[in-house]
Amino acid sequence: MTTAYLYSPIFLEHEKEGHPESPERLRTIMRMLKESDILPRLVALEPIIASDAQIGAVHSADHIARVKGLVSRGGGQFDSDTYCNSRSLDAARLAAGAVIRAVDAVMQREVDNAFAFGRPPGHHATPNRPMGFCLFNNIAIAAQYALTQHHLERVLIIDYDVHHGNGTQDIFYKTSRVLYFSTHQYPHYPGTGDYDEIGEGEGIGFNVNAPLPPRVGDEGFQRVFDDLLFPIAERYRPQLILVSAGYDAHWSDPLAMENLSLAGYTSLARTVIAMAHELCDGRIVFTLEGGYNLPALAHGVAATLRAMLGDAEIPDPLGPARFQSHDINDYVEHLKGIHRLV
Repeated sequence: MTTAYLYSPIFLEHEKEGHPESPERLRTIMRMLKESDILPRLVALEPIIASDAQIGAVHSADHIARVKGLVSRGGGQFDSDTYCNSRSLDAARLAAGAVIRAVDAVMQREVDNAFAFGRPPGHHATPNRPMGFCLFNNIAIAAQYALTQHHLERVLIIDYDVHHGNGTQDIFYKTSRVLYFSTHQYPHYPGTGDYDEIGEGEGIGFNVNAPLPPRVGDEGFQRVFDDLLFPIAERYRPQLILVSAGYDAHWSDPLAMENLSLAGYTSLARTVIAMAHELCDGRIVFTLEGGYNLPALAHGVAATLRAMLGDAEIPDPLGPARFQSHDINDYVEHLKGIHRLV
């Protein structure tokens, strides 16, 4: 497998002291990759700068103007969680452009798959509002770009960040051209993503939420992917798969209470990669979302890259969850009924 990564030091310039979504997240990832055998095996691709037109395909003009305006004044707060400084617009444009560049590389067979390490993250940014640490919705911008520029009809977005990607859901809630699938702790920030949020109009049935109680571990997550996601994807037949990869469902993460191990994350990555091979000729792009325990984040990204490269043995240096996992077998059956899989 030929696997690309996309990174820029400009991503480190979006910063606020004490904020959990900090440049140290990427520094830790890059340091681990350099100290391992992984980085020399990857293809380095340069991110591009997303244009106003590309961003404006999913965000309102007022949204873009608000980000530009606060950045031009040296930065500040969009809300209690979401900040910018004087360099945040450059970082955010490049983060969105990194996923666009990754999509081009995969669609044009430059590489087999790709992982964009952009920050700020994106999946909470709605059509009209920066929120949840996110300025622009990187994965939504790239999905819309794939539909328009690569003339696709069906893009599948899989979001396994521990927080619901409310922005991605909002952007594609009324279309069948993007199927959005999310696993997330519920109820938890941002409070959206219940199982009855299934889309509207043309989009009915193309928005699939698997809201999970706390302490769901490897077995429960895998059951959701095997018994819910995979058959839905087979029915949809995507031409491209995009993954919002958050590592904050790990048992050590300080901002959530799920129970995934690194071995569990590896299994999820292998599942969606196998899905891409079966359904869309291997075309899959990952982009970084959350993850706030730095060792778990870095090891999680490394494990995903090893899965993308096709490694047979992938270590879990942090070990299994320290808490008993919640059994969700009956709940998965309920979700299957909602989405006509039984």
